[in-house]
Amino acid sequence: MFDQQNCRTPYAEFKNHLQRFSKKKLVQLQDSADKAQMSMGMTFNVYHDNQGIEKILHLDLIPRIISGSEWQIIEKGLIQRITALNKFIDDLYHDRAILKAGIIPEELVLSSSDYLQPCIGLKPPKDIWCHITGSDIVRDKSGKFYVLEDNLRCPSGVSYLLENREIIKQAFPQLFSDLGVRPVSNYSGMLLNMLQHLSDKPNPTVVVLTPGIYNSAYFEHSYLAQQMGVELVTGQDLIIKDKRVYMQTTKGLRQVDVIYRRIDDTFLDPLTFNPGSMLGVPGIFEAYKAGNVALANAPGTGVADDKAIYTYVPRIIEFYLKEDPIIENVPTYLCSEKEDLQYVIDNIEELVVKETNAAGGYGMMIGPKASKDEHDKFRKLVKADPRKYIAQPTLSLSTVPTITEKGIAPRHVDLRPYILYGEEIKVLPGALTRVALVEGSLVVNSSQGGGSKDTWVLFD
Repeated sequence: MFDQQNCRTPYAEFKNHLQRFSKKKLVQLQDSADKAQMSMGMTFNVYHDNQGIEKILHLDLIPRIISGSEWQIIEKGLIQRITALNKFIDDLYHDRAILKAGIIPEELVLSSSDYLQPCIGLKPPKDIWCHITGSDIVRDKSGKFYVLEDNLRCPSGVSYLLENREIIKQAFPQLFSDLGVRPVSNYSGMLLNMLQHLSDKPNPTVVVLTPGIYNSAYFEHSYLAQQMGVELVTGQDLIIKDKRVYMQTTKGLRQVDVIYRRIDDTFLDPLTFNPGSMLGVPGIFEAYKAGNVALANAPGTGVADDKAIYTYVPRIIEFYLKEDPIIENVPTYLCSEKEDLQYVIDNIEELVVKETNAAGGYGMMIGPKASKDEHDKFRKLVKADPRKYIAQPTLSLSTVPTITEKGIAPRHVDLRPYILYGEEIKVLPGALTRVALVEGSLVVNSSQGGGSKDTWVLFD
């Protein structure tokens, strides 16, 4: 919000407005926001938590504000990135030109647990693999944006973004028109249009496939289905006949044309992937291969989610688009590389070490915040299976004012914009800002105690 002592331009009007509130009034508003979240059912499940599984994703009242010109850079950078990643995924399952050219080590890709052999030769509808993406972006102390990681499998969080906006609009109703904040309420319509585009039928039947009520993002699954006006189904609601997918209804079977799946690839079809899966639909992959149903995102997309593959995204952009990346990666050390491995072992106290296939803040160690025992533990883990880990320097993440028990204080944030790839690639002009609620913490994940903020993208 401040550049040294000066308020940054996008925040100037909000700062004037905020100064009119007493501390008591802010606390009352924050309490109302918490109650609104609970009444809306804006909860998520935390696995391995002994105090109960259902919690609200705490919404801090003070928004993050991004100028139109700054957003333009983010938007162009993400469109470039998704274009290249889609070409990359398609290439991996067909010609493997990027591997033959030696741009990425073949072993790195083929050893990824998310590179799915059954998807080799697959042709998804409209040649689109990654329909919905939530890339994580961070900003360093100099104000420069970096992509921290890509989420192309089942990115979550957009429902909290949409509901956060509704709550914050009630807290600061006048400010939205005064500042010229770009709306996000049309996301559900954008999502439905994108899903319908995947089918050649004039009025395709779309459903949202959820693992069920115990999944951590079940609120989001039900919310998006309701907002789009489509059915929310589990694997037990769907059956396969003649390589076509049907939904069981009170009026009999109804053919399904497009499935927005919130189930991981390997649980999707027990006949093709994990035979022990009770969540998927036996035979659905054959129906997909036959072109009788569209799946978003396409199975096999997760290979581009692998944090070891992430290291090569700048080269992927250059290979397929012949362009320099608009938004750079965070510098990354591949533990599978001998020199990088030695550097990580020698400097683990200064680095953030991550499991290549973990998510939600699990399988991660922040060197400067960790104990000596944790350093030693991760040294052993990395040495035992180098392919499984990457490491990055500890960035000084940007901070945004946040309401705490001691008053307004800076807390570290990241940014998750949402990108839809249908007839064209569109970036929602808003994002989920995740905030580390613990003083000094760099971990923003909800599963690790992080919260969220509304993100205001201003018109130019």
